[in-house]
Amino acid sequence: MHSIEKNLAQIRLQIEQAASEYNRDSHNISLLAVSKKKLPADLRNAYSCGQRDFGENFLQEAQAKMRDLSDLDIIWHFIGPVQSNKTRALAESFDWVHCVDRLKIARRLSDQRPESMPPLNICIQVNIDLETSKSGVAPDGIVAIAEAICNLPKIRLRGLMAIPAQQSRFELQREPFAKMRQALHDLQQRGLDCDTLSMGMSHDMRAAIAEGSTLVRIGTAIFGERL
Repeated sequence: MHSIEKNLAQIRLQIEQAASEYNRDSHNISLLAVSKKKLPADLRNAYSCGQRDFGENFLQEAQAKMRDLSDLDIIWHFIGPVQSNKTRALAESFDWVHCVDRLKIARRLSDQRPESMPPLNICIQVNIDLETSKSGVAPDGIVAIAEAICNLPKIRLRGLMAIPAQQSRFELQREPFAKMRQALHDLQQRGLDCDTLSMGMSHDMRAAIAEGSTLVRIGTAIFGERL
């Protein structure tokens, strides 16, 4: 078994085990393969093993891969910082954008999404631990930006994403994810059609799944160390 195939099988098993442990349906937890700085051949290998969702951080690198892999029906996620000068390319090329933290960015993505394409799926990035080194909406600002985004015509607000401060203890890892789960629930209670919690990476995936993650972002554990 090739290493990517073996790694994917192992990650999928870990997702199933964590889902079972916390009474979740593993079918409701998507695996996003973080493929930045990986060769198109690596993505093609993962695709051949059934992987469909790939996350890219750098626009130009992603666009080159899209050209090389245009024969595959990949679901492309942009998971890097979103700058105003990148919104048109993102709106024209991607299926998902995960790091929207300003209404201005959401408006640009909506205005620039081609009419021929389905609505662009987006997640609001939340700075759940209020870290000065990270971007994101503060927890008390989620409702206002979410309600405004839901009025935009060519994007669909799917939910929330976060990268909490790293913690080594499992119970401490769960705390910010629990806050994210409650934040999504609050949006749903207000009638917003949100279904996604994009949270959890290799080191805290189990804690994220315990608290309701619907999409985990895994890179090195699938593809190996980056170049």
